[in-house]
Amino acid sequence: MSLRHWGLALLIVLAWGVNFVVIRFGLDELPPLLLGGLRFALVAFPALLFIKPPNLPLKWLLAYGLTISFGQFALLFSAMYVGMPAGLASLVLQSQMLFTMLFALMLLGERWRLPQLLSLIVASSGLALLATKTPADEMTLAGFLLTIAAAASWGMGNIVNRRIGQLGGVNLMSLVVWGALVPPIPFLLLSLWLEGPELILSSLNQMGLKSVGSLLYLALVATLFGYGSWAFLMRHYPASTVAPLTLLVPVVGLITAWLVLDEGLSLIQLAGIALILLGLMINVFGDRLRFRAMRRAVADDLHNAGKGR
Repeated sequence: MSLRHWGLALLIVLAWGVNFVVIRFGLDELPPLLLGGLRFALVAFPALLFIKPPNLPLKWLLAYGLTISFGQFALLFSAMYVGMPAGLASLVLQSQMLFTMLFALMLLGERWRLPQLLSLIVASSGLALLATKTPADEMTLAGFLLTIAAAASWGMGNIVNRRIGQLGGVNLMSLVVWGALVPPIPFLLLSLWLEGPELILSSLNQMGLKSVGSLLYLALVATLFGYGSWAFLMRHYPASTVAPLTLLVPVVGLITAWLVLDEGLSLIQLAGIALILLGLMINVFGDRLRFRAMRRAVADDLHNAGKGR
C-alpha cells in the first residue's frame, strides 16, 4: 500500500480500537438498547438521502442488518453494561473469526485446514483462561458470555456478507447505510420492553455531552468513516494485505482502556490475551506460512536433485 493508504488504514484501526472506550462512555448515560437504536438511526439518517440503496434482495439486507448490526451490538452493548471491561471486550469480540470458521463449516461445507484447527484450539484456550481466571469484580460471567454471543452474531453476519459478495456489484458503503435502517426498530422495541419507557425518557432528558459525543463518534467515526474507508482499501488492495490489520484493533482497545479507564491486567490475563492473539494470527497467516514452507521445501528438493546430477 502507499504511505497515504497505510496512514488511512491505521486511522481506521485507531477509530475501531478507541470505539470500545467510547461505548463505555455512552453507557454511563444511556441504557444499552437505547444507545444501539440511536446509533444506527444516526448512521442511516441523513446519509441514505445521498447514497443509493444497494442492489440486492431485501432478505439479504435484512439478514445483514439483523446479524452484523443489531445482533452484534445489542449483545456487545448489553455485555459492557453488565460488567464486560472495554479492553477485554475489544479482544474477545475478535473470536468472531473462530465463529466464522465454524459457521462456514456447518453452513457452507468448507473444509478446515491445519492452521484453522490450530487457531481454534489456541484461541479457545485463551478465551477459557480469561473466563475462568478473571476475578468477578473485574469481569462478570454474564458480560463475557454476552460478548461471545456478540462475536457469534458477527460471525454469522460474515457468512451473510460472503453470500452478498457472491451476488456481485454491491457497494459496501451503501450496504452499511441502508442496512442501518434495520436495527433501530428491534433495538427500540426491545428497549421499550426491557428498559421501559420511564428509563428511556429520563435517559433522553438527561443526555449530556458524554452521551451525545459517544453517539456521534459511534455513528460518524466508527461506522461511516470506518466502514467507508475500509471498503475503499478493500477495493484497491488484496484482502490478504488489508484484513490482517484488524488484529491491531484489540491492541488499541486494550491500551486505550488502560490509559483512559485505568483497566489493569494480571499476568494470567495477559497469558490469555497472548493465546487469543496467537490463535488469530495463526488463522490469518497460517496458510501463507505453510505455503512458503512447502515452496521452500520443493525448491530445496530441486536444488539437491540438481546437485545429484
